[in-house]
Parts: sequence; C-alpha cells; structure tokens
Amino acid sequence: MSTLDMHVAIVGQGYVGLPLAIAASNAGYKVYGIDSDASRIDAISSGKSPIEDISDEEIAKALASGFSVSDSMATVSKCSLVIFCLPTPLGADSKPDLDILNAAVSQAGEHLSAGTLVIVESTIAPGSMREQIQPRLVSSAGDTDFELAFSPERIDPQNPKWNISNTPKLVAGFSDKAGARAAEFYSKFVSDVRLFKSVEVVETAKLLENAFRLVNISFINEVSIFCAKLGINVLEVIEAASSKPYGFMPFYPSAGVGGHCIPVDPVYLSHKAAEIGSPLRSIELAHEVNESMPHYYVGRAVEMLGNLAGKKILVVGLAYKANVSDMREGASEKLIDLIRKAGATVSWHDELVGEWHGESTVALTGAFDLAILVTLHDGIDLKSLGQTLVLNTFGGRK
Repeated sequence: MSTLDMHVAIVGQGYVGLPLAIAASNAGYKVYGIDSDASRIDAISSGKSPIEDISDEEIAKALASGFSVSDSMATVSKCSLVIFCLPTPLGADSKPDLDILNAAVSQAGEHLSAGTLVIVESTIAPGSMREQIQPRLVSSAGDTDFELAFSPERIDPQNPKWNISNTPKLVAGFSDKAGARAAEFYSKFVSDVRLFKSVEVVETAKLLENAFRLVNISFINEVSIFCAKLGINVLEVIEAASSKPYGFMPFYPSAGVGGHCIPVDPVYLSHKAAEIGSPLRSIELAHEVNESMPHYYVGRAVEMLGNLAGKKILVVGLAYKANVSDMREGASEKLIDLIRKAGATVSWHDELVGEWHGESTVALTGAFDLAILVTLHDGIDLKSLGQTLVLNTFGGRK
C-alpha cells in the first residue's frame, strides 16, 4: 500500500465525522479533518473535544499521530480516500435538504486525484447516490477518474455498548473495486463489515432502521396517552409485555423523538415513496403523531394548572437524549415555544447545553408551579424540585 493510500480526508467533524477520524487515525491512517465551523476547528486543534463520545485525551493522541483539521477543501488533493459525514436535515418545508452535502461534494470534486475513492456516510434517500452525488462529482471532477461508494453512519451518541468499532458497517460500491476498497478501509477498525452489491439497498436499509424506530416510538406514545386516560402506568404495561420472549421489542414514551436520525430519516424514505407513487402511510402517520406530542403535553400542563397564563414552568432537559448536548429536532424547543405562547414564564435546566438562544440553564428549585421532565442526564437530583408539581413525559417520576 502506497503512502498516499494511507491519507484520508473526512469532511465534517461532528458526531459522525470526528469519531470516524479518531478511529481511522488509531488504525494508522493519516487523517485530515475538514469542517466549516471555525470554533470546532479551533477546539479540535487545541485538543478539546466538541462532542461527548470523544475525549480530550483521544484528540490529543490523534493530533500527536498527525491528525489535523482545517476548513480547506484543497486538502482533498493529498488523499486517496475522501469521506463525507455531513448533515442532511429537513428544510423549512419539511422536505429533504441536501444543500450542505451537495455543496461540499462539488467543492471536493475540484480537488480529486485520479483513483480517489469517495465514500458518502450522510443519510440520503434511495437513488440519491446515483441520481445526485455521482453526476455532481463527475461534473466538478471533470476527466478525473474516481471510485464511489456508500456506507451510512450508524452512530448512537453515548451508547455504552455499541460504538464505531463493534456496530456492523454496511458498504456498497458503484463497482466491485469501489466496494472492496471501502470494505478494506473500514475493516481496519470495524469488526463486522457487510458488503452489498446494490447502493440502493444500503441507502434504503439505513432509512428502514430509523423508520422502524419512529413508527414504534410514535405508537408507544399513543399507547401512553391511552394508558393515562385509563389511569394505568404505561411503564408497567411495557414491562409486562416485555416478558414475552419472542415477537415483542420494548419502546418507551417521550415528548417527541429527536436527534439527527429518527425524526429525519423516515421523511427521506416517505418523500421518495411519494415521488415514485408508492406512499408509506405508516411513516406519514408516525411523523404526525411525533409532531403532535409537545401539543399533548401542553394540554396536560393545562389540566394540572388550570391556566398557564402567569405560571412559572421549568422544562428539565433541552437535549434530545440523556448525556449529550445535541438539541437537533428535540421536543423541548417546540414545547417551550408552545408554553410561552400560552402565557407562561418558562425556564429550563440542562447543564450540558448550558447556553441556548441567549438564555442560560437555571438551577433545580421548588420555585416553579410545574416542572416538565423531558430529558434527564445522569446525576440530576429531582429532590431539589421540592413540592413542585411534576409532569413526566417518559412515564413516571424518577
């Protein structure tokens, strides 16, 4: 293997790209991180990790081994492997938005060397690699020959069991050579790499994984509302059903699922389904239920307080899941907005987020009319709420 073959550019240094960069660096690759966020570049370059899954010590080790990060897409010219780990959110119209990925692909294409392998890890709709990414690279790279593969990220921040090294990695190339090269790269630090012939199969598999979760979480949220009306504990119902050793998987209620995957990926799938005339109505309904949950809990708050006007309400947890600071697509922001529109004064507690929209986290005290529990990070002591009324969005006060 030539020296150039060991040089890797990873575009995007967030929750997906940075762990990948560290894993590749530990496997002996010379890794160039590329990111447009100046504060993130400064933090990483100074040995400070901007995400919870990677420690400062891991950053320092990688930097000592030659890892570097910058905003220069020209770095791509030094590498035989370029990987895109960029967000693909929903736009203001709630439709798939590939603007960030497409722009980066076009910029990188101008710097590709002959024989470069390009891998996309960003979540996209089935057909996007063939219909958008490949033509865009061909256009920007000109006559430069390159290989192309798709390998969707499977990152679950702060998961104590599954990480980049032991979560099975799906890979598919536009050619046998591209697929084999991508599989060889990931095999250096991932224990289980699954190589498929069809890029479209792997694109769809990624969306199916998270559509499965959205549908089931939305379903259990409806069951939770049903149980509340019936006056029984939904967590006990789930516990009882979970005793069945086959055919059942527990999911748990919430104020609305958040994060960069579950609320977004299924929409990519349903949008493609509508485009080809094969609608996925279960996903459409699940998305509708998920979006309605903050409204439901505002209604619950009204039931408990009678009227929200002039009331002091505390929302506990802004992040979309425990022990991370990531707020993307989280239910708390929607919930806070609705409660404020109802006339209440809203404060929030989340020490991992710290600052948000010019506001700061507040202490847990008994000075509120109601506390709404959305996300509980480790170490939160709810006893500090004293006699404050508590509305728990996930099934019972801890």
